Amino acid sequence: MNSHENQEQVKRRRVFYIPGYDPIHPRRYRELYRSEGATQSALSGYQISVSAEMGDGPFGWHVHSEQDGTKVETQIQVLVWSDIVRDSMSNSVVATYVQLVRTAWIYLASGTFGRLMRLRKGPVIAALYPFAMLVFQLAAALAIAWGIWKGGSQFFDLFAIAPAILTFCLLLRWFQKIDNKLFAYYLMHDYAYSASLKGETPAALRKRMTEFTELIRQALATDVDEVLVVGHSSGAHIGVSVLADVIRSAPDTGFRPALSFLSLGQVVPMVSFLPNAKELRTDLQFLSVQYNLTWVDVSAPGDGCSFALCDPVGVSGVATESKKWPLVLSAAFTQTLSPERWQALRWRFFRLHFQYLCAFDRVGAYDYFRITAGPQSLAQRFRGRNSSKSRIDIAVSKHRTVML
Repeated sequence: MNSHENQEQVKRRRVFYIPGYDPIHPRRYRELYRSEGATQSALSGYQISVSAEMGDGPFGWHVHSEQDGTKVETQIQVLVWSDIVRDSMSNSVVATYVQLVRTAWIYLASGTFGRLMRLRKGPVIAALYPFAMLVFQLAAALAIAWGIWKGGSQFFDLFAIAPAILTFCLLLRWFQKIDNKLFAYYLMHDYAYSASLKGETPAALRKRMTEFTELIRQALATDVDEVLVVGHSSGAHIGVSVLADVIRSAPDTGFRPALSFLSLGQVVPMVSFLPNAKELRTDLQFLSVQYNLTWVDVSAPGDGCSFALCDPVGVSGVATESKKWPLVLSAAFTQTLSPERWQALRWRFFRLHFQYLCAFDRVGAYDYFRITAGPQSLAQRFRGRNSSKSRIDIAVSKHRTVML
């Protein structure tokens, strides 16, 4: 375990939250924390309150909590890259279909898609969804336009083809307009961004990650008991690389505060399995052997958008004999949510992907608000636990090269 596992209770904590591929303002995460934290505290019998943070720096909020007789002060900050996400999301219908073809080719030709199929079917189906939906939209628009052209061509072809083309274009634009309900364009942009350089980190994101690294380094020099980095969805693999850089920058000194990493609903294989993801695979391997870190990976088979219980180091084929992390645990939605709550959420796939950040009405060992605002460090909370028996840690990736 982390060298700080025997320290006294946590009374002051810094939390850095790294979102997934999300164009939304980080205010959304503060309001989610406020509402779900109030629900969980009422269910679990502890106190928690949230107040806005003023001033410069990353968007964040303060959490005041009293749990198990201990008062804890937590500062949570969002490491924002939503502007990069927005810039990567093209408004052009044509460009999105070009992305579709290119991304499909990268995953298929590199052999990555076939290897991903050997893991959880849920995220693979989720990955196929935008491709299938966009092809369906194209086919439907073509079929309707064809019908209009054939219906009017018996009179005068020139007058028939113009409304057919106009209808085709308007239908595709309409499908794009209602994507807030279908999520086909959104997911297509997500997968295209990850695959754009075949797994290599884009320059704009790499620059932002350097800024994240410096913020965490500065936090480690403050008078707190724990620095906790939380990476959700695509934010998990960003967190891996950022923390690897943090530790490399001070390999011999260690850290006075406990350094913790909580990865939630990760989709690491979507990137680490790609041929040019050498940097990420190197960081996975490096982080997995560190003794001045606690890394807990939480997912749930009920989350069809994550590679549930897939050890990101093991399945990427970079585990060594010295591997120590991550501790892979299940949030077990079917057990930690009441039958009524589970029935209400089980088909709301995107909502379930965010359940890790929400309240559980039958909460178990995993409680986001105890982890981020409670008196135990991540190491203390999960001391002595073993990874889930359903963990998948066999090497599956075809591409396993790392940087020397």
